[in-house]
Amino acid sequence: MWNRPLSLNAIADLLFVTGAAMLLAAGVIWMSRQPFAPVRVVRLSAPLKHVAWQDLEEAVQTQGQGNFFLVSLERLRATLETMPWVRRAMVQRVWPDQLLVTLEEHQPVARWGQSDTEWVNHFGEVFAAPLTIGTTPRLPRFSGSADASVILLRQYEVAARTFAPLGVKPTALSFSSRRALDIRLDNGLLLRLGREQGKAPVAARLARFVAVWPQEVAGRTPPPQIADLRYPNGFTLYPKGSRAARPVVQEE
Repeated sequence: MWNRPLSLNAIADLLFVTGAAMLLAAGVIWMSRQPFAPVRVVRLSAPLKHVAWQDLEEAVQTQGQGNFFLVSLERLRATLETMPWVRRAMVQRVWPDQLLVTLEEHQPVARWGQSDTEWVNHFGEVFAAPLTIGTTPRLPRFSGSADASVILLRQYEVAARTFAPLGVKPTALSFSSRRALDIRLDNGLLLRLGREQGKAPVAARLARFVAVWPQEVAGRTPPPQIADLRYPNGFTLYPKGSRAARPVVQEE
């Protein structure tokens, strides 16, 4: 073998690479155990509304081990994103001894189903989180299949805008397995809208109903309990305490 220069060079290169790798690994281990360059400050980019500071502090202490250079930002980010009210997290190093944490909290716009710990955020995503002091208990309630949250959010926004001039608000929306929509208003009136219709979409039927509300709905005795808006050209009111249907504004 000693008379084979190529083999000797290959062995020498291998030994050199192996030695360098071992030195590098030893250096990393040594640096991680040294007290210099510690992380002294963890700073938030914005105040927290739902996430408890003690939970954030615990996550940082658990996953923020190591000095300024070796702390795993990815591991800390992943841990933060497992916290109930956190939608997304970002962690950055700020020289010489700080970590900057940016948390995107879920912004609840509705309760989900019959649970008191499930919510719908402003993207229409369902998430689970315990009730906090900063969460208003007067949010509307959505119910339906798991894939209906985005549809319900969109229909809620349409209904809220449409009824705003009347000073009436939607408080509950449900979407059945047959894709039929019901909306409950804060005055107790239940709107049955059924499925979306190509020639008479939900938004158009709601707008038509609101347009005749002052003449045909407000002040009725007894007040209507149900408004059936599934018709493409009109609607039917069911008075409170009665199951008889009363045709109203049936257009040709």
